[in-house]
Order: sequence, then structure tokens, then C-alpha cells
Amino acid sequence: MRETFSKEHDMPVVTVLQGPRDIEKKRDLVARITDAFVEAYELPAETVQVWIQETPAESWSAAGKLIADS
Repeated sequence: MRETFSKEHDMPVVTVLQGPRDIEKKRDLVARITDAFVEAYELPAETVQVWIQETPAESWSAAGKLIADS
């Protein structure tokens, strides 16, 4: 049985933080994320929003080093 939520709860927003990727890979990713929410929450695909925020390698780091320096 589907739980009842208000409209704002029925519209998930997923944010992906990543380095730059090819547009075809991003298309595949957003389709898979959307499918996962449709299956898990039984929502229409039209309600699922995916935001991709890309950060250049010189603007983020791991283990104390810029990714651009790796």
C-alpha cells in the first residue's frame, strides 16, 4: 500500500556532485536514478528531478590534494 505524502514530498530532488562527464553518461545516470525512485517510491517519472553539479578538477580535492594535481 502506498503511503500518503504531501505534494512536495512526492517530488524528490536528487543532487549529484561530480567532476565533468560526457553527456551520454549523464543521460544514462539520470535515467537510472529516475528509474530507481520510480521503483522504490512508486512515483511517476515526471516527479523525479535530478540536478548534476559539475566541479572542475582544480576546484576539489581528495586526501589533501587537488584532483587536478593527481
